Amino acid sequence: MSRELSRPVRVLVAKVGLDGHDRGAKVIATALRDAGMEVIYTGLRQTPEMVVNAALQEDVDAIGVSILSGAHMTVFPKIIKLLKEKEMNDVLLTGGGIIPEDDMKTLNEMGVGRLFAPGATMSEIAEYIKDRVKENRSF
Repeated sequence: MSRELSRPVRVLVAKVGLDGHDRGAKVIATALRDAGMEVIYTGLRQTPEMVVNAALQEDVDAIGVSILSGAHMTVFPKIIKLLKEKEMNDVLLTGGGIIPEDDMKTLNEMGVGRLFAPGATMSEIAEYIKDRVKENRSF
């Protein structure tokens, strides 16, 4: 990444709900760190409230939710609602996992950023987050 930001991008990586598969989240967290970002990993079995509260406390630029459980149509809207309630409108909500394309489109329309399916490259994800954070910081 050739673009320098005034401070490193801070990203919270979260696993929400009962989904116990966190290898992908850990790989993403490491890749984002290697791309120069500060990464906070919440660990397993977080609630949307825990994720948003941690994001607020850590003053993050982005939240990345890894979800494989099929609960994406519940989890993402709840996080969006909580972000709005806390007036965290400049925090990017993104994520990935096993999410059908139609559901991705619906979630995007609700305000969720780009969602990544298996096979997305780490550089593609890091580039997207850095670009969106730079846009948010310019307002």
